[in-house]
Amino acid sequence: MKTHRDITKGWPYPIGSSVKANGVNFSLFSKNSTAVELLLFNGIEDVKPSETIILDKKLNRTELYWHIFVPGLKAGQIYAYRVHGPFNPDEGYRFDAQKVLLDPYGKLVVTPKAYRRDLASKPGDNVSSAMKSVVVDTSTYDWEEDRCLRHTFIKTIIYELHVKGFTQNPNSGIKDDKRGTYAGLIEKIPYLIDLGITAVELLPVFQFDKQDAPEGKTNYWGYSPVSFFAPHSDYSSSKDLFGPLDEFRDMVKALHNADIEVILDVVYNHTGEGNENGPTLSFKGIGNNAYYILNPNGTYGDYSGCGNTINANYSAVRRMIMDSLRFWVSEMHVDGFRFDLASVLSRDQSGKPQQNPPILWDIQSDPILAGTKLIAEAWDAAGLYQVGSFIGDKWKEWNGKFRDDVRRFIRGDKDSISNFASRILASPDLYGHKNQPADTSINFITCHDGFTLNDLVSYNQKHNEDNGQENRDGSNNSLSYNYGVEGPTTDPIIEQIREQQIKNFLAVTLLSYGTPMILMGDEVKRTKLGNNNAFCLDNEINWFDWDLLEKNASLHRFVKGLNAFRLDTSLMDADYTLPLMEFLQTKQEIDWSGVKLGQPDWSSTSHSLAGVVKSSKKNYVLFLACNAYNKDMTFEIPDSEDFNKKNWFRIIDTSLPSPEDIVTLEKATIVKERSYIVKARSVVLLIAISI
Repeated sequence: MKTHRDITKGWPYPIGSSVKANGVNFSLFSKNSTAVELLLFNGIEDVKPSETIILDKKLNRTELYWHIFVPGLKAGQIYAYRVHGPFNPDEGYRFDAQKVLLDPYGKLVVTPKAYRRDLASKPGDNVSSAMKSVVVDTSTYDWEEDRCLRHTFIKTIIYELHVKGFTQNPNSGIKDDKRGTYAGLIEKIPYLIDLGITAVELLPVFQFDKQDAPEGKTNYWGYSPVSFFAPHSDYSSSKDLFGPLDEFRDMVKALHNADIEVILDVVYNHTGEGNENGPTLSFKGIGNNAYYILNPNGTYGDYSGCGNTINANYSAVRRMIMDSLRFWVSEMHVDGFRFDLASVLSRDQSGKPQQNPPILWDIQSDPILAGTKLIAEAWDAAGLYQVGSFIGDKWKEWNGKFRDDVRRFIRGDKDSISNFASRILASPDLYGHKNQPADTSINFITCHDGFTLNDLVSYNQKHNEDNGQENRDGSNNSLSYNYGVEGPTTDPIIEQIREQQIKNFLAVTLLSYGTPMILMGDEVKRTKLGNNNAFCLDNEINWFDWDLLEKNASLHRFVKGLNAFRLDTSLMDADYTLPLMEFLQTKQEIDWSGVKLGQPDWSSTSHSLAGVVKSSKKNYVLFLACNAYNKDMTFEIPDSEDFNKKNWFRIIDTSLPSPEDIVTLEKATIVKERSYIVKARSVVLLIAISI
């Protein structure tokens, strides 16, 4: 039905829906459309709008924006759009007035039970099965003096987790109605504190399309956004309409109270609308040739590997991305962002990489984002690889070369020693030309995409059969090794080697210069049974198995010890603090050695390396020895008296059983000999200190 409200012209700014004193203003960017209808709904499951307001082209349009003020409306109003215009895909136009469209600036999305992705891909009206937007007033939430934390990167240990997967397992101890939600995560904050985590990096929490997956599967990871402003509603335990917004903010506030930052994994490189065969949910039907990079024939430039690519350097899209980032910082209090396939953002409207991409400089220089953590996954799915050369001087980078080179060295590959040494030093070969601090490099071995640490040492091949794509998906080059048996084994020798290698990976990650990141569950040997691309499996494969916390308590203890060592919280007794952060910040030089002091072996067949590092204040010395060979090796140790220190103390030896594998100084064994036997496939850390 059409409205009889006394509507007025409204304003083009702010974009989206805005609550005013006596109504709501709506503004929509749509350059080439010929008409716009605003649809109002009374309930989520409504099969037709309660009102349809037709915007007048002369009254309700100012240049690129359609706008209208509707008196009497308030927060909680459900709405959507129909947008008229030419349908000529060859020229980039895909207007379809039969499709009900989300507001690109909507702060909340509701999904009816009847939602059908396929109906948005076919001709015909989809009003009864479409997602809709909700009018939101974010000013009413009580933040209770909460502020973004602004930890320095050098004091950061990142824990990458999936909101649902962290607590969805029935053995999580969370009540059924809160499992897999923002509220469930709140209840597990004590676990994160105990582990020593200072920042959580949440896999996508922007509203996404769960149905964007192979038939019979679900989009679990969430890399299929339909909104850049709305928190994913399925992660809310609340039945209230505003539950997703309030519960997300409750989670942020609770994490901040625990001194833990919140970093969002954001997907500004593509949307869930797919390619020319995909659905029309929002952007396609509002401004297809504005929002997406198109080929000359009107098909989609696919630099994301997901069917389409956001036209990030087009002016209106740049503004949307900036407004989205500002919203999540100013209104939702998040502390930072990890940009998925960030190199896509450097491409121009034809898909070519730019030397100075406007959107990246906008993000770096924006005052609202000042102090916000910005992390780039500095590559894309079309071969653009910018690790070490990403634009600007504020960005940190997921160091994919750290992952690969450390995997090669720990596995025992030839020709790996030189690169391994560079990765320990925060990759000066990549970042030295910028004179960047050590924390530019985000060091990780595993992430959501690929094997878990347990699987990295348990499988030679991927096992993605459950994904329904005949094991064709996922990387074929994981640099993994199973040590004799593919998958789980009861062989105690293989099990011992595997756990030792896991400890080696973790030790190198936490002891290297740079900012470390740990994948959820690696601290308890979480397995995905060899699946290295489990994006579409919402089951125990992806969920944290809390029974592993008891089963693999020794590894969990080891990770806690590493985190504490890095953060200087429990290595020393109360009267002495090791300034390890100062050491990592200033990138002290390492005097490299091999099994002989001062004689590092840089040959192609070398599998061992040792180094001595003196703190800038000269109050302690570290000796690190890494043996990736399959035999024990005896390393010469400098005389501690050469540094005016009395003794060496053994802090870490990954070959030893728990609890000897990592200890505090007060429990450390004194090493009086001038040599130390570093067992096959192990890492050792000694410290000489003035006490």
